[in-house]
Amino acid sequence: MAKQVTKDTIIMDVLKMHDGTAQFFFEIGMHCLGCPSASGESIAEACAVHGEDPDALVERINAFLAENE
Repeated sequence: MAKQVTKDTIIMDVLKMHDGTAQFFFEIGMHCLGCPSASGESIAEACAVHGEDPDALVERINAFLAENE
């Protein structure tokens, strides 16, 4: 079964699924993946802070995960 994320998935959990997912956060300006917020912040919460569309980010990450399972 393919791994998938939702807007409610915690960023650190996304990174644990595949280290290649970090690129998607870096591309939209989320460079603090090692900070404490990444351990408890959801994709939706991080996107709200950074002014990004969480649905678009989730779609890109899920496509990547499906290709790299």
